[in-house]
Amino acid sequence: MTAELGQWALMLALGVALLLGSVPLWGAHTGRAHWMALARPLAVAQFVLVGAAFGLLVAAFVQMDWSVAYVSQHANGLLPWPLRVAATWGGHEGSLLLWQLMLSGWTLAVAAFSRRLSPDMLARVLAVLGLVSIGFLSFTLFTSNPFDRALPAPRDGQDLNPLLQDPGMIFHPPLLYMGYVGLSVAFAFSIAALLSGRLDAEWARWSRPWTLAAWSFLTLGILLGSFWAYYELGWGGWWFWDAVENASFMPWLVATALLHSLAVSEQRGSFKSWTVLLAILAFSLSLLGTFLVRSGVLTSVHAFASDPRRGLYILAFLVVVIGGSLALYAWRAPRIGLGGRFDLLSRETGLLLNNVFLLVSAATILLGTLYPLALDAITGARISVGPPYFEAVFVPLMLPLLGLLALGPFVNWKRDTWDALWTRLRGAWPVWLAAAAVTLLAAGIWARLSAGVAGGLLLAVWIGVGTVHLVARRVQGVAARSWPRALARIPAAWWGMVVAHLGVGVFVAGVTLARGLDHVQDASLQVGQAVQVGDYRFAFQNLQRAQGPNYVAARATFEVSRGGQRLTTLYPEKRLYVVQRMPMTEAAIERGWTRDLYVSLADTGPDGAWGVRVQVKPFMSWVWAGVLTIAVGGVVSACDARYRRHRSRSFSEPEGATQPLPHAGFGAPPTLVGNWKERHA
Repeated sequence: MTAELGQWALMLALGVALLLGSVPLWGAHTGRAHWMALARPLAVAQFVLVGAAFGLLVAAFVQMDWSVAYVSQHANGLLPWPLRVAATWGGHEGSLLLWQLMLSGWTLAVAAFSRRLSPDMLARVLAVLGLVSIGFLSFTLFTSNPFDRALPAPRDGQDLNPLLQDPGMIFHPPLLYMGYVGLSVAFAFSIAALLSGRLDAEWARWSRPWTLAAWSFLTLGILLGSFWAYYELGWGGWWFWDAVENASFMPWLVATALLHSLAVSEQRGSFKSWTVLLAILAFSLSLLGTFLVRSGVLTSVHAFASDPRRGLYILAFLVVVIGGSLALYAWRAPRIGLGGRFDLLSRETGLLLNNVFLLVSAATILLGTLYPLALDAITGARISVGPPYFEAVFVPLMLPLLGLLALGPFVNWKRDTWDALWTRLRGAWPVWLAAAAVTLLAAGIWARLSAGVAGGLLLAVWIGVGTVHLVARRVQGVAARSWPRALARIPAAWWGMVVAHLGVGVFVAGVTLARGLDHVQDASLQVGQAVQVGDYRFAFQNLQRAQGPNYVAARATFEVSRGGQRLTTLYPEKRLYVVQRMPMTEAAIERGWTRDLYVSLADTGPDGAWGVRVQVKPFMSWVWAGVLTIAVGGVVSACDARYRRHRSRSFSEPEGATQPLPHAGFGAPPTLVGNWKERHA
C-alpha cells in the first residue's frame, strides 16, 4: 500500500495547501485573528503530509518495489542503497516531489521562526507560500505522479542514469533545490508587503535573513554541481554555460542584487520598489529554470525528458505567477516610491551600479539561453550559443563590478565628497600593493604572464587587499575601547560581507590562473608509453579489469613524475554499466592547493591504443575554496542576532522618502495592528 498511501498524502497536502492559500489571507484582509492563527498549524500539516509522501517514495526505492512505475524506471537491484535513496530525485516526478518537500519545509521554517512578525504579515506570507504549493502539488498529482503503478510489475528496474550514479547525486540536488525554493520566501514577503501596503523596516529586516539563507544554499548547490561536472564528465571543465547551468546561475545573480538592495532598504529606507521587483524576478527565474528543465524544450545532461502536457502546465503556471505578481507590482509600485534620496557619490549609488551590472549580466545570459529556443520555435532554424558568446558578454560586465567591489564599503551612506573619500584611501596603497604583488608573481613564478592573467590577478589582489584594509580601519575605530567588547559589537552581517568579498577575490584568482596557465595534452598511448605535459611526465604503466556493483571497467595505472622524482599514481577508468549498456569516463585527479593533475580515458583506436587526455590545472582548489568562502559569508550574515530581535518600530523615513501605503482594502485594520504592537511592546 506504499503507493496508495503516498497518493493519499499528496491529495491531503493539496487540500491543506488550498486552505493555507485562502483562509489566512482572507483573515488578514478582514481582520479575523482566529483565521490568521490557522496559518501555522496548516503549514505544519502540509509539511507532515508532504514529508510522509516523500518518505513513502524513499521506502519504495529502498525496498525495490518495482510495481511503482517511477521506481522501476530509475533503480535496479544492483544499484547500491545510498544511490537508491538518491534515485528518489533522479527523475522528473521524484525531483518535483523533492521541490515540494523543500517548499513545505521553508513554509514550516517561516511559521516556526517568525513568531515576532505581526500576525497579519505572517498570515499573508504563509498564504502566498501556500498558493505556490497549490501549483506544484496539483502539477505533481495531475501530470507527474510518482506513485503510479506499473502492472504487471517488472522483475527488475531499468537502473539510474549512469551519469547520476555518483555521490554528488546525494547532495547536489537537495542543496540546489533549497536555494531555488528558498527564493520563494523572499517572493512571499514582497507580495505580502505589496498586499498590506507596508514596505517598512520590518518587511526588509525579516526578509533579509531568509534571502541570505536561500542564496547560501544556492551558492553551495552551484559549487557542488560545478565540482561534480569537473570530475565526472572527463573533460576537466567546471562550467560549460549549459542552458540548465544558466538556469541556476541567473537567479543567483538576481538574488545577489536582491541582498544588496535589502541592505539598503533596511538601513536607509531606499530602493524599496526596486527591492520588491528584484524579489519577484529572482523567484520568477527559478520558476523559469523549472520550465526549461522539465518542458522538453532543450536537450541537456541535466534536463528531464518530458511530455508536452507538463511543459504547457508549467508555462501556464509561470504566466500566472509571474504575470500576477508583476501586475500587482505595477498597480502598487507608483505609490511605493523609491525611498530616501542620496547624492551621486554615495554608497547607495555604488550599490545601485552593482545591481545594474548584475541584472544586465543575468539578462545577457537569459538572452543567450532563450534565443536559440525562440528561433527554433519561430523559424525551425537550429543554432547553438556556447561559451564564446557568454564569455564575450559576461566577463566585460563583471570587470567594473569587481573593480568597485573593494571600493564600495569605503564610501559613506547618502552623501560623500571626493576629498573625504581620498583621505580614507590616502596614498592608494591597496592599488600599489596589488600591483607590486602581481609584479613579484610575474617575475618570480611565471616569466610569461599574459595581459589577461596579469589583469585578473591584479583585480583579485585589489579585492583582497581592499577588504583587509576595510577590516583594519574598522578595528582601528574600536581600538580605543575594550577590544573583545568592541569587536563583538560589530554585526555578524558585516563580518559576513567581509568573508564573502574575500571569497570573491580568491575565486577570481583561481579562475584567472586555472584558465590562463593550464596545460592540456591529448595523446594515443599504449601500455608502456608516456606523455610529457609541462614539467610532468605521465607514464601508462598498466591496464586491468575492474568489477563494480553494477558495472565493469577498464582501469589504467598512470605513474606521474616530475624531474625524475615520482609524485603519485593515478587510476582513471572507462566503465560500462551493464543494465543500460552505457559507457562512462571516470577521471583520476591528484588535487593540491597549487595544481590538479588530471587524467581521463577515451576510447581505443584500431591499433589498440587508448585515447588519453592529460591536464595540469593550476589553482583549481582556489576556485572551489573561493565559492565555498562566499557561501560561508552568506551563512555568517544570516546568523546576525539582530534579525532575531523584535523591533516593531519602522525606520525613520529619510528625507524625500514616501510614506507607507494606505490600507487600500488589503492592509490589516489599524486597530488589530495597534493591539498587537501593544501586546508585544
